[in-house]
Amino acid sequence: MSESLSLLVVGAHPDDCSIKAGGIAAKYVAADHDVTFLSVTDGSAGHQEMGRTKLADRRRRETQAVAETLGIDYDVFDLPDGELEPTLDNRRKLIRYVREVDPDLVLGPRPNDYHPDHRYTAQLLQDAAYSLIVPNVCPDTDALAANPVFGYVADHFQKPAPFEPTVVLDVSDVVEEKVDALHCHESQMYEWLPYTFGELDSVPDDEDDRREWLAEDGLGHLTENTEMNVADRFRDELRDRYGESDGAAVEHAEAVEISEYGAPLTDERKERLFFF
Repeated sequence: MSESLSLLVVGAHPDDCSIKAGGIAAKYVAADHDVTFLSVTDGSAGHQEMGRTKLADRRRRETQAVAETLGIDYDVFDLPDGELEPTLDNRRKLIRYVREVDPDLVLGPRPNDYHPDHRYTAQLLQDAAYSLIVPNVCPDTDALAANPVFGYVADHFQKPAPFEPTVVLDVSDVVEEKVDALHCHESQMYEWLPYTFGELDSVPDDEDDRREWLAEDGLGHLTENTEMNVADRFRDELRDRYGESDGAAVEHAEAVEISEYGAPLTDERKERLFFF
């Protein structure tokens, strides 16, 4: 593709973007497009032993490792994990940030979720969407000429409405890049998340063994335990997109549900933004 695109993935916490859209990001990078990850909070609550200050510093270092691994930009807002609120100040902060990035596609969580930080990140994105093109909102930054397309990353929540994918995307050929990014989130992949699943004793001590465990067994905690096996959940959609044989063979997929709050996903935009 000759036209350069810009993808912005927004998560509530420093590992959210890698988990939900690491494959899409890797596909964009492979096509020489620009990718930016943003964590709206500092991730300072997510550990069973470390205090907030040390954990926030550690998780920021982890995001920089992800940036180097994937070849992307990664920013973290200085907002405390577990205390995010959809305030006017935070909305303005996000509007200014998105305008600076000037993305073609913005991905983030849906507003129905177990975690308040996820819900409020979604609300902030929704509240910011239209205002991005309004010059008198945050006039200290230039308004965008047109709204980007906004999409939700996949989740398993059913009420008030289940996730309904607009596109389901094969990311099997970049799953190693995604696992490499997840491997950078050591505090989460090998400590906090196994602790919450009651599987901390199963995590290997050796770094290479950990990487292998994450790719083979560890990812099961991010799929089966949270009902996030996107390829199996949306097999029919994969067959529709890639054909019966190729769709049935997809092992790793990520999905996007387009939001009504950004630019509409025309056929032309769909082909351009989801080119793989």
